[in-house]
Amino acid sequence: MHHVDFAREDVDLAIRHGAGNWLGLDAVNLCAEELFPVCSPALLRSPRGIHSPDDVLQFPLLHLNDRRDWSRWLEAAGASGEGLLHGPILNHASMLIDAAIDGQGIALARTALAAADLINGRLMRPFQTRLALKNTYWIVCPKATSALPKIVKFRDWLLAEAAADAQQLDRIRTKRASARVEGSALVG
Repeated sequence: MHHVDFAREDVDLAIRHGAGNWLGLDAVNLCAEELFPVCSPALLRSPRGIHSPDDVLQFPLLHLNDRRDWSRWLEAAGASGEGLLHGPILNHASMLIDAAIDGQGIALARTALAAADLINGRLMRPFQTRLALKNTYWIVCPKATSALPKIVKFRDWLLAEAAADAQQLDRIRTKRASARVEGSALVG
């Protein structure tokens, strides 16, 4: 992965993924990152249904790079994990998201990478169980230039955009959670 070299490249500000501790750089966290299951609306409404965490095992699980994240999520969700080792392993997050949108299975997605598709209804979260991630996205620039008006203005705009997306995601999550509660109240 290429990291901008502020001393050699004509760049004022960059976004990096990591723990946020880069020598000589001012780093401001852009957004919290979590890992959670996503799928297409059609898959969520399929006749087999996705009602409990164990139900995800009825569908292809889409993996990014390896199968460890699904093991961790299933354990956190209290699912058995039987049959875990199925579904394709993809090597790019964009391929993982596209496969989930296309209904090819259920993926574990990062907040920032799935936000636009969740907001626009191309992806759904069947469950609220999520894994916190230590590596997140950071707005970085040299400490010496971090207070320049153009840097402050652009950083503030990026933070406002990320906050607006987070608010939309919270509204969607709350709306779907209350719809699920109302639906289960009607069934009982």
